[in-house]
Amino acid sequence: MKAVILSGGFGTRLRPLTVNTPKSMVPVLNTPFLDYFIKRLKAQKVTDIALAVSYLAEPIQDYFGDGSKFGVNLTYTVEKNPLGTAGAVKNAGGFIDEPTLVFNGDVFTDIDLAAMIEHHNKNKAVLTIALTPVEDPTSYGLVETDQENKITRFLEKPSADEITTNMINAGTYIIEPEVMSLIPEETNCSFERDIFPMLLRKKKNVFAFPTDCYWMDLGRPENYFQLHYDLLDGKSNQYSFNNNKRKVAAGSNCKIHQSARIIGPAVIGENCIIGEDVQIKGPVVIGPNCQISNSSVVDDCIIWESVHVEPFARIKHTIVADKSHIGSGSTIEGAVLGSNTIIGYGQHVKPGKLVSPNSIISFNNSL
Repeated sequence: MKAVILSGGFGTRLRPLTVNTPKSMVPVLNTPFLDYFIKRLKAQKVTDIALAVSYLAEPIQDYFGDGSKFGVNLTYTVEKNPLGTAGAVKNAGGFIDEPTLVFNGDVFTDIDLAAMIEHHNKNKAVLTIALTPVEDPTSYGLVETDQENKITRFLEKPSADEITTNMINAGTYIIEPEVMSLIPEETNCSFERDIFPMLLRKKKNVFAFPTDCYWMDLGRPENYFQLHYDLLDGKSNQYSFNNNKRKVAAGSNCKIHQSARIIGPAVIGENCIIGEDVQIKGPVVIGPNCQISNSSVVDDCIIWESVHVEPFARIKHTIVADKSHIGSGSTIEGAVLGSNTIIGYGQHVKPGKLVSPNSIISFNNSL
């Protein structure tokens, strides 16, 4: 079996983090999000993988290359114009010549792929869609099924009075090659709104694979935070902290002053410097090549690589993208800072602020 990962989205809901970084390369515990997909597929011996890319494709291609260092074979299909979920798969051309897994590239999930493939084959399905329960289905694609898990109806983003089930499209599919003939060439076309309902109208075998395994939509900063909390808490089988919720894991070549106080869970990347009297209060993730200077406080934060936090700064429940600089004595709480942001000496960034990349926040330009 082959796989296609839809990795071309603009990541608008995650901005400003995705202005300079493609959503599929956003770090999760200091590892690119897409890396988790690749490892899961390789573990299932699915090694022929197409990445459907568009926005900021080069960082993805530079990191993964042809896939050989990850033990897989990667093919890239580039959209010149947005083609939608189905159009992006159609853009893969002759790649899909056998049953193929298709993934929305913004979902982190532990779906049992081997069981899903078995379910698909057993039912002789043209299409199998993984379903997952959520508390509020109104932001997703609701899917109704019969007692045999055959899909009977799709409803995208239902209103509250239209909700008949809490099971939603989980963004993982298995499609047969014949589905490709229904997708028009070089046309913006959606699986969810166009192709899946068409298959029902044609009375094709379309089945659901319901699962209650771990599932998280990466789309918003609060979900990005929650994904990290969940992984550090052992809620996914894709990361293990050895069942020690207060553990501290530091990478190689880190210099941590003996007076620094670190309360886990905390993951610290390689080549970091943690200065005198620093307080780190987990859950915290700090990327490689960061410097957290004397007497600063980092509490419940995700900090990307090459970030410098000067002395006496206080940062709480904040995401700081790469190559940013936090000035001495500044305070930041509940914010999201894009890459290359500079926060000047003694500045206060108010909760809820989204700071664009390359911003300079000083006394003359405060938040």
